[in-house]
Amino acid sequence: MIKGTIFNIQRFAINDGPGIRTTVFLKGCPLQCGWCHNPESQYSAPQLLYFETRCIRCGACIERCPNKAISMNSRIETNLLTCSVCGACLSVCPADAREIVGRWMTVDEVMLEIKKDIPFYQQSAGGVTFSGGEPLAQIDFLITLLNECRQEGIHTAVDTCGYAPWPVLQKAAKEADLFLYDLKIMDDASHIQHTGFSNKMILENLKHLADIGADIIVRVPLVPGITDNEENIKQISEFVASMKNLSIDLLPFHNIAESKYERLGKRYAFSGPQHTNNKKLNEIKALFETADITVSIGG
Repeated sequence: MIKGTIFNIQRFAINDGPGIRTTVFLKGCPLQCGWCHNPESQYSAPQLLYFETRCIRCGACIERCPNKAISMNSRIETNLLTCSVCGACLSVCPADAREIVGRWMTVDEVMLEIKKDIPFYQQSAGGVTFSGGEPLAQIDFLITLLNECRQEGIHTAVDTCGYAPWPVLQKAAKEADLFLYDLKIMDDASHIQHTGFSNKMILENLKHLADIGADIIVRVPLVPGITDNEENIKQISEFVASMKNLSIDLLPFHNIAESKYERLGKRYAFSGPQHTNNKKLNEIKALFETADITVSIGG
């Protein structure tokens, strides 16, 4: 039986496609965007989270860890190289300061959750969105879920960064009703700098999807000083305008994921109260509208 790694199933989502939706978050992503609001999605396997503000430094986790991966200096620290994510430390933590994010689920288990809200999908013209992470990274699991949803008459959307070989994306295109397609940075060198990989395959894949008539909404995350500069916006505008019937969702920046990075022991590059102000947002929206592109804000 096909299984995949899921880190969250969010019901009653209203920003991940049309209508009321269930968003299924799959683990694993090839890109390493420093602003990712789901950093727990980047690694494909289950991971340990540590909530330092809850920790009472009792040392119970240190005694229980079979791999001796936990130590206490000025704070509790976990050696991620020797931690096997076995969960032994969770069972003895009196403050619930440790948590495992991500679990293996079968297609039937995921569909059981999805089908709970079929009446809401029907009433709102909603459905299911497969997000992540990058759902194309678990293509066999994704295709099976898309097939199951189709048999139930459930509308499906795939929220993707587009970084996958075209044959992989083509498989999903045969089954999905809608693609929510991220475009971040048009300059290839800058894209490599901020995500770790070239954007060439991403741009080519979007062209291919448009050529076969896929239903696509392009999503542009507005990251201060990286994706929201005028030159990048103009280049995205020209690229999207070169294809037919593509609309754009602008995703204003927020840094509410900062605490997630802390729990994962990662550095977050966007600390502080950074956000996309309304003036900036309206200026960017106007640039796209000048190119006769339909624009919405917030997904």
